[in-house]
Amino acid sequence: MEEEDSSYKTIFSLGRFKIRRQQNGPPSDQAKSAPKCPAELPPPSQMEENGSLSDPPDYETTIDACPRYEFYALSAPPGRRKVRPSLDMLRNADLTKGDPSATEAEEKDVEADEPEAEPVRFGWVTGVMIRCMLNIWGVILYLRLPWITAQAGIGLTWLIILMSSVVTSITGLSISAISTNGKVKAGGTYFLISRSLGPELGGSIGLLFSFANAVAVGMHVVGFSETVKDLLVEFDGVMSDPTNDIRIVGVITITVLLGIALAGMEWEAKAQVVFFFVIMISFINYFVGTFIPATPEKMSKGYFSYRTNNFLDNIGPEWRGESGSFFGMFSIFFPSATGILAGANISGDLKDPAVAIPQGTLMAIFLTTLTYLAIAATIGTCMVRDASGNLNDTMASANFTSGDCVGRACEYGWNFTECTVAGTCEYGLANDYQTMSLVSAFSPLITAGIFAATLSSALACLVSAPKVFQCLCEDNLYPLIGFFAKGYGKNKEPLRAYALTFLIAVAFILIADLNTIAPVISNFFLCSYALINFSCFHATITNSPGWRPSFRYFSKWTALFGAIVSVVIMFLLNWWSALIVIGIIVVSLAYTTYKKPEVNWGSSVQAGTYNMALSNAVNLNDVEDHVKNFRPQCLVLSGPPSFRPALVDFVNAFTKKVSLMICGNVAELGDSSCFENYNEQLQWLSTRKIRSFYNFITTGDLRAGARSLMQVSGLGRLKPNTMVLGFKQDWQTDSPQNLENYVGIIHDTFDFSAGVCLVRMRDGLDVSRKVKAQVNMGFEDSEAALGKEKRKCDSYKVVGADTHLETYFQGNQKKKNIDIYWLFDDGGLTLLIPYLLTRRKRWSHCKVRVFISGQIANAEEHREEIHLLLTKFRLGFTEVVVLPEIMWRPEETSRKEFEDLIAPFRLNEGQKGQETVEEMQKDAPWKVTDEDLRVYKKKSEQHMRLHEILQDHSRNAALIVMSLPVVRKGACPSALYMAWLEMVSKGLHPPVVFIRGNQEDALTLYCQ
Repeated sequence: MEEEDSSYKTIFSLGRFKIRRQQNGPPSDQAKSAPKCPAELPPPSQMEENGSLSDPPDYETTIDACPRYEFYALSAPPGRRKVRPSLDMLRNADLTKGDPSATEAEEKDVEADEPEAEPVRFGWVTGVMIRCMLNIWGVILYLRLPWITAQAGIGLTWLIILMSSVVTSITGLSISAISTNGKVKAGGTYFLISRSLGPELGGSIGLLFSFANAVAVGMHVVGFSETVKDLLVEFDGVMSDPTNDIRIVGVITITVLLGIALAGMEWEAKAQVVFFFVIMISFINYFVGTFIPATPEKMSKGYFSYRTNNFLDNIGPEWRGESGSFFGMFSIFFPSATGILAGANISGDLKDPAVAIPQGTLMAIFLTTLTYLAIAATIGTCMVRDASGNLNDTMASANFTSGDCVGRACEYGWNFTECTVAGTCEYGLANDYQTMSLVSAFSPLITAGIFAATLSSALACLVSAPKVFQCLCEDNLYPLIGFFAKGYGKNKEPLRAYALTFLIAVAFILIADLNTIAPVISNFFLCSYALINFSCFHATITNSPGWRPSFRYFSKWTALFGAIVSVVIMFLLNWWSALIVIGIIVVSLAYTTYKKPEVNWGSSVQAGTYNMALSNAVNLNDVEDHVKNFRPQCLVLSGPPSFRPALVDFVNAFTKKVSLMICGNVAELGDSSCFENYNEQLQWLSTRKIRSFYNFITTGDLRAGARSLMQVSGLGRLKPNTMVLGFKQDWQTDSPQNLENYVGIIHDTFDFSAGVCLVRMRDGLDVSRKVKAQVNMGFEDSEAALGKEKRKCDSYKVVGADTHLETYFQGNQKKKNIDIYWLFDDGGLTLLIPYLLTRRKRWSHCKVRVFISGQIANAEEHREEIHLLLTKFRLGFTEVVVLPEIMWRPEETSRKEFEDLIAPFRLNEGQKGQETVEEMQKDAPWKVTDEDLRVYKKKSEQHMRLHEILQDHSRNAALIVMSLPVVRKGACPSALYMAWLEMVSKGLHPPVVFIRGNQEDALTLYCQ
């Protein structure tokens, strides 16, 4: 522990944090006059510097912490990670008391077990550059580049190399940008794409890339086996036949490589360094050999050292065989360029991936491109395409006839006409895969280079595939693959994934044909490159503040160009293979989109979604409202959504994928549960697949809170135009003020020119319940600081419905009726909401009946008029019922029920004077006067009669929709208004929904 500056004195310590005060006198004087520490504070020995405010300036009244790297790093093991003080701690911590638990936790950290041994980490040279170069200098370089040069000519071969280099260079720049935008972990290409584009595309490319690397292992091992087979033929050591020899050698080889890989990354890295030096020696050997004069034996096989005429002959193409085309050659060559991801694929084993990946990858692309160009040019200048290998095929031989010599070799005194014309030449650029050995100064060194190149590339892919697949399995995006996520040892080696890679590689080794395997994996790698470039482009155009790569040498347009070129090349190489790759991506994309894995990686897709939503919301400001585009955008006064699931499900049934839905919660001042349970409520909505926002406001008054939510909810034109709330079941027993507030919310909604929707269910809507919860109060008394036993206090927590609860509106309603009592024209909202409901599968079989009021004299005429209107509205409602009986006098039982409802709310003014009555009304505005009953007599009788009609017609309906009555503001007592609603809806089994629009058109007959 550092020694404290004597000019500062510690006055408080809270776990990792301490507060120190600057002292004003000489240190000696201060020491004498310093007050003793309070008993509650930990002893000075516990006031360590770990995570504390260790340097001035210090603060007396806060435990604010200075910026620390450890506050942002996630690498520390659990329990030892340093964290900044929370906002709650800064604002509410009691500076007069210490926190014993923090001190104890710190002491436990100090006494923790010794950390595990650090895994092996590599720098940019050995970890990335050498690994990438070895993977690029693979089997194609030694065994197919001369042959491609013979087919395409030096010019087109250079074009193939440069095209590949352009794609890989652009991809390298994109990789560099992505890998420097934050700390890169294990998973390589999969990690880069998934964390940039999200799990949907990242998961699919993880599968493809792991498989492609596993196939690449087989390709490189087959290349190695071909060379061994040629040696066996040369020394007459054939085991079976050429094809089976390749298979036998290949299986033995990959088994040995698997043993090296399982020995650990350290041994694998040492093997790669050895392979690198062997390849470098073979290159030197090759270039030296091009300057050595040709011997007759080499001339008979087509080698004549540097000749200008050879260069001119070989500059153009000469296509042969089924794959003899530009893109046929490109498909065979391109896998050699895929090694640029070898370093990124072991990102978890690099010391600093953000530095190593850009430097190593770009340097490897540059150096290997120069190598390929140089070898293609030199071997095309030194060799002819066809040669017999027969020392007797010279111009001086007896079988030569003047005038029939074909080919450039004639000028050098050699006649290969016979085998050239017959197509039976065994040597030359176009026929012998081992021409680099022929050109070199010492052919065994080229063989050693082939061995090193093929084995190093196979080893790199054998290491890459399991590590990428392991990271994919750990993210658990797909079923049945979690088995392969387990790691072993300090490096968490994926032994199970190694076994799977081994089996896939062996399957392709058994094909035993390099030209068949190479094109298979080209499209897999090209697809990976396309997505890497698109990731970089997408992250840039979304303008996310989190996109801050330290590597600046890239452009979003070059990244987009690289993505497009990669896709185009995919189809030019092999269109059906490209369709298969895209099909795999689409299927896996659809699966992850449907399953919605619980991951949050801050991908550019998330940033793009925000940008798109913001842009569209702003663009809506320029779109004028039109009745054809009217949608009921609902603010649902649900409280916490899980408290009233039926209300939320009802609104979701007609707004999902149609319009806006916002669940609003008005909480009391000081109620912190809204903040604490916010994410829990969002998760509840998401689990039930309810497309809704959730917002809350804390205020002392329900009406004021609802008014505020109505004003501030939404964005631009995405604002609520319909208020949805549950029917107040306890209006007769609740306080009069709450009754006034409830009815006042309806009036306020109309003041905002919005519609109102009231939902009543027989058993109510609120399913919340209290459960006992224990709260540890130990730190809230002074005894805790003295180490005494902590007190425990029982409290209660209110919880809502679980996510699996099925409400009435989620059930299948079969062929029941939806009865709409369209008694007042509100613009059509009363019809529109039931129509939207019938578009749902669970409600689609319901028959909709529309009930209207009318006179007996013109009932049929009125029915025809409304039927025509409904037909023009194209709602599919065909049954219209006229209710002339709605104007009849109600039965005495109904009158008695209504009188009993309002009796507790009568003002009972009697014969009191006008002034006295007005004073009584002012004190109790919710009460019903005799005058109110006289004024609203007909309306009251109408609701009594409606109660009887509903009992007769709609007792067994699936849903009853009723026009909500509207009265003059301040003219009708709230108790009388609620009595009307209660009278109509009481005793009914189906849900009753009262709806009233804002008296503006919600439906139209016209197309414009």
